[in-house]
Amino acid sequence: MPKMKTHSATKKRFKITGSGKVSFQKSGRRHLLASKNAKRRRSLRKQGILPASVEGHIKKLLPYA
Repeated sequence: MPKMKTHSATKKRFKITGSGKVSFQKSGRRHLLASKNAKRRRSLRKQGILPASVEGHIKKLLPYA
């Protein structure tokens, strides 16, 4: 059976943690930061964790991750 291809857009946006969860970088941290308060900017720094209901779709696109 041939190798499966990894979905290129997905591999750029998500990564699988050691415990098997899917993490991603939150949006809204590139520009116009002066209008966002400090608490919001601090929370945008942290990695987001995908909910389990969506996790399966992403893992299917990353077969070797």
